Amino acid sequence: MTNLITKLSASAFALMLALPVQAQDTLTADSVVATVNGTEITLGHMLMVRASLPEQYQQLPDDVLWDGIMDQIVQQTVLGQETSGEESRRVQIALENERRALMAAQAVEDIVDGAVNEEAVQALYEETYLQGEPTEEFNASHILVETEEEAAAIVEELKGGADFAEVAREKSTGPSGPNGGQLGWFGPGMMVPEFEAAVETLEVGAISDPVQTQFGWHVITLNEKRNQEAPELESVRQELESILSQNAVTRKIDELTTAADISRTSGEEVDTSVLSNLDLLEE
Repeated sequence: MTNLITKLSASAFALMLALPVQAQDTLTADSVVATVNGTEITLGHMLMVRASLPEQYQQLPDDVLWDGIMDQIVQQTVLGQETSGEESRRVQIALENERRALMAAQAVEDIVDGAVNEEAVQALYEETYLQGEPTEEFNASHILVETEEEAAAIVEELKGGADFAEVAREKSTGPSGPNGGQLGWFGPGMMVPEFEAAVETLEVGAISDPVQTQFGWHVITLNEKRNQEAPELESVRQELESILSQNAVTRKIDELTTAADISRTSGEEVDTSVLSNLDLLEE
């Protein structure tokens, strides 16, 4: 019986050793995963290294990243211990800058979390896409030629029954000519002003008088027109969230800088070439 108990205990102990660390205990950011000459390396240290990795490395499996990150931190630690133990001026300043950047990033994250929610997204969507008069879009074709006389002759030819697409393929000098002059759908601001103004006055199926723009003389026909449909909320959600985030952060920065007691040295008060003198970091 004693031998059996001993064998069972040994087997259980061996099985426990074979279990991964995570199964034996729940790890936290404060869990020590390595020591280097008494200096502790925690899971939190490893997590922060992983979070800062370039995108291509973020996709690697966890077991591959674990060993790579561990090696990096261990190597950095032994190298750091090789110094005199005192931080250089360059390191101190770099750490101050890094801390400032991280604290600012945390503040931005908090601002965005407070500003971007479903209610705010819905309100901005309605304000941007659902209020006001619907925007008209046009589907037109044109024939582009060099002179007003050529354009006028084409207008007469079309009014006499000639096929617009055939005439465009034969006579238009514009890139849409081979396609029968078709321009597809376009909205306000997408065409030069003279062209857009002419299209807006046309009825569907009508032929314009010659229209001059910087490109030459146009004969235009309006194929169709429609009111621009509002996009689905989900298709513009990312854009709306970005606007909310940017506006909230800008407002907060303006508020804080206005209230802060700030003194600044302008570039007109100093020799700005000092920015290239990195030797000052060693003093």
